[in-house]
Amino acid sequence: MSKTYNIAVIPGDGTGPEVVAEGIKVLNAAAGKNGFALAYTEFDFGGSRYLKTGETLPDSAIAEFRKFDSMFLGAIGHPEVKPGILETGILLKIRFSLDQYINLRPVKLYPNVETPLKDKGPEHIDFVVVRENTGGIYTGHGGATRVGTPDEIATQLMVYDRRTVDRCLKYAFELKKKRNAGNPKYAAKPITLVHKRNVLTHCGDLWYRAFEEMGSASYPELKRDYNHVDAANMWFVKNPEWFDVAVTENLFGDIITDVGAMIQGGLGVAAGGNINPEGVSMFEPMGGSAPKYAGQKVINPMAAIGAAMMMLDTLGEPKAAQQIEAAMIAVMQKMKSQAAGQMGMSTTEVGDMVAGLVAKQ
Repeated sequence: MSKTYNIAVIPGDGTGPEVVAEGIKVLNAAAGKNGFALAYTEFDFGGSRYLKTGETLPDSAIAEFRKFDSMFLGAIGHPEVKPGILETGILLKIRFSLDQYINLRPVKLYPNVETPLKDKGPEHIDFVVVRENTGGIYTGHGGATRVGTPDEIATQLMVYDRRTVDRCLKYAFELKKKRNAGNPKYAAKPITLVHKRNVLTHCGDLWYRAFEEMGSASYPELKRDYNHVDAANMWFVKNPEWFDVAVTENLFGDIITDVGAMIQGGLGVAAGGNINPEGVSMFEPMGGSAPKYAGQKVINPMAAIGAAMMMLDTLGEPKAAQQIEAAMIAVMQKMKSQAAGQMGMSTTEVGDMVAGLVAKQ
């Protein structure tokens, strides 16, 4: 083997361990086919551990994660744990502590995957959302006073500095430049900034000025566009073919990527990456823990397999990533549906088929 990648694995809660197992199955097939190795170290952070120990994610774990080449996450979320505890204590802590400042969300409709959009097909839905991932309203600036009284006040502030905005925009511009070079269809479309600058006049103005200045100075060959976030949601549904790379801040990115997931066929196929281009990144399916399906082997593992594909591409194994995508497309065309329990095959069978096709390429 020419290289070994060390991967931290957090299977997590609910159906997380089931889809992670299929993702690893496919990763191993790709590694064997392409002459590299993958070494996995599993961590049990999630709802079950929290209920037993009261611990979410200790600082020592962050120090451990820094030693890995990448991270593979199944899902975090437990019905017996109050919302917000695991999300802030594990997911946000990882993103912020490892400075995973880009959330990358491909929105791509594959053949034989149903979309709720009438008269739209794979040729119309093929774009990427670049979401700033460590700033904005999720940083927790603000507070609450007079809690529990009729005069209660709560604030949570959208805070951005120019450095945080610039590095996110640079990643998006570079991605757009790369996509344009590989496909004339992408080159005909703009890079689109999404915000709400008509109302959020301070943060919106910062993002817009930075976008225009960087585009004019460093990427004049790239077409640029701007959408208010409410308009972007509308155009995602009405004219998704207008988009190639959309870049936005944290909260708006969280919202519009769920719209993206639905138009690409649902959370069963939606994968994403929390990326630090200079450090350790983490990849995950977007569907959550889906506890009602746990242990039934009916959950769709395609999103986790897609996350594995993204991980290999980011690690510098594009050929292996392309092989996984080709196998995914072939298997999707044999599935009855991408919805849990309606696939016409089990979770394990889907993983076996994808891995088998990767190995044969």
